Amino acid sequence: MAHPVRTPAELRSMFGANLRVLSKRYASVSELSRQLGINRTQFNRYLSGESFPRPDVLDRICTFFDVDARILLEPVDTLTSRADALTSNYLSDFVGAGVNAVPEDMFPSGFYRFSRRSFIDEGQFVIGLVYVFRAEDNTYIRGFEAKEAMRQQGLPSDPATREFRGFVMQQENGIASVISRRRAMTCSFNYLSRVSSFENNFWVGYVTRTVRESTTGTRVVRMVYEHLGQKTGEVMAAARRCGFVSEEKLMLFHKRLLQPDAPFS
Repeated sequence: MAHPVRTPAELRSMFGANLRVLSKRYASVSELSRQLGINRTQFNRYLSGESFPRPDVLDRICTFFDVDARILLEPVDTLTSRADALTSNYLSDFVGAGVNAVPEDMFPSGFYRFSRRSFIDEGQFVIGLVYVFRAEDNTYIRGFEAKEAMRQQGLPSDPATREFRGFVMQQENGIASVISRRRAMTCSFNYLSRVSSFENNFWVGYVTRTVRESTTGTRVVRMVYEHLGQKTGEVMAAARRCGFVSEEKLMLFHKRLLQPDAPFS
């Protein structure tokens, strides 16, 4: 059945409404605009239905959100109706039960500084930052691989290649997360449980990476997460220390929790 002829105003209105729905998945419109490479002011005009993107920008938006050009004609809910494997009827009482509504007091939103032994050079440690946020009853995690780690693997070090994202789910005594780079190029499983500290803001656990078994490589290491919240000063200071460091350069409490001299079991 053919669609009725739409006026330009009707197309802009439908596109704006659909874009607002898609944007709700992201904590910040400013961050979403940056990821799309679209000026924030112009993106707001798309959201309000005041303006319409050029064909190349429309293609970029459709590719980013994994929808097609029907975004101009039909409500987005009809275009993204594929079942979510984690919360589908088949898994809803299993994996899905831990994905939805991870309590804030169990794993608060905000920035975290993490540290772990390097998978590439066992004599070095990695310090990094991730951002945890809530959207649609789900808890997500986002961060970037260290540039030097990418270079040592012969991989590009641009932000799009270094970016990783994942989801967080409850466990009986902590939280777990599954994290992947773009297009599922690599994946890791992470487990963390809270430990006693002065501000109650530390978690310790481990991270595993999905690579083939090797007699020389490491696939699982102990890991520490420190919650920084939204404290701009602390976050910026932590960002400046990200990358590879020697054991001596680790933060003291991180080093204590990582137990560098104790084998992982």
